[in-house]
Amino acid sequence: MRIFSGIQPTGRKHLGNYIGAITQYVAGQDRGDAIYCIVDLHATSVPYEPADLRASVYDTAATLLAAGLDPDRCIFFRQGDVQEHTELCWLLCSVTAYGDLNRMNQFKEKSGAQRELVSASLFLYPVLQAADVLAYQADEVPVGEDQRQHIELMRDIALRFNARFGKTFVVPEARIPEVGARIMDLQYPDRKMSTTRGSEQGTVLLLDVPSAIAKKFRSAVTDSGKEIVRAPDKPGVSNLIEILAAVRGISFDTVEREFEGSGYGAFKQAVGDAVADYLTPVRDRFEALRADEDALEEIFEQGAAKARPIAADTLADVREAMGVGPRSPAVRHRQ
Repeated sequence: MRIFSGIQPTGRKHLGNYIGAITQYVAGQDRGDAIYCIVDLHATSVPYEPADLRASVYDTAATLLAAGLDPDRCIFFRQGDVQEHTELCWLLCSVTAYGDLNRMNQFKEKSGAQRELVSASLFLYPVLQAADVLAYQADEVPVGEDQRQHIELMRDIALRFNARFGKTFVVPEARIPEVGARIMDLQYPDRKMSTTRGSEQGTVLLLDVPSAIAKKFRSAVTDSGKEIVRAPDKPGVSNLIEILAAVRGISFDTVEREFEGSGYGAFKQAVGDAVADYLTPVRDRFEALRADEDALEEIFEQGAAKARPIAADTLADVREAMGVGPRSPAVRHRQ
């Protein structure tokens, strides 16, 4: 089985990123042939500063490596180093419906936030995302719940291409964790935790020190009543239960039984302590990894050298199927 996923370099990584995606990346190294990239091209679809983007790419790489990603056990590269992604994106546009792109929730949210320019690249973001995955004939894509719509579009693109030009692509499946797929803001539990659209006090960063983590959880919004149970009318407590279950690797029911009769204060303290312990190893390893940018560049270079031949083979098949560019040597020989 081949696994592929990409991660945005924008923003500092938070607890939701870690539980929903990064831990899946690490686990994927033991389940199949894992390929991961930092999608710097995607990051250019919204306003950004070039120097900040480079720094964020290094930050993200160091974070993933600190979390347990091992370049000897997976292919790990920077998206912009493999040019096949962009050509495949353009070719896939021919089988992507304008209406489908116009309905994408992420485009609506991000375009609504732009004051000056809504870029065409933001509109085509899902097609490049499809190219990222389809280029490697991936069977599985580990993502958070918020990416479900994008994976469905990706599958539609693959199926439409195969129907029109002949079977060329593997149609990938999303892998969304049962626990921790959608971690919410501690201050606004109706919103997803985010470094760009969330609250500062409600967003737990991976590099936060334990005292900062404890403070954020102490001030986390809870709900009316005293019961520590998951319920539609208790979004704050439900979010905390989900976080603790994900961090400890236990069920929601186990959390509810353990804290039955406890007050919200004691519960929030326990969740904060568990999260601080959970993130300490990542924070401890990050600094040394981030300090050596030359080593990070070498890892990117080695990863791209492994990724490029796979993507190039797929692109050659796509070109041949679509009648783009020169005939393949095999076709010329037959004629």
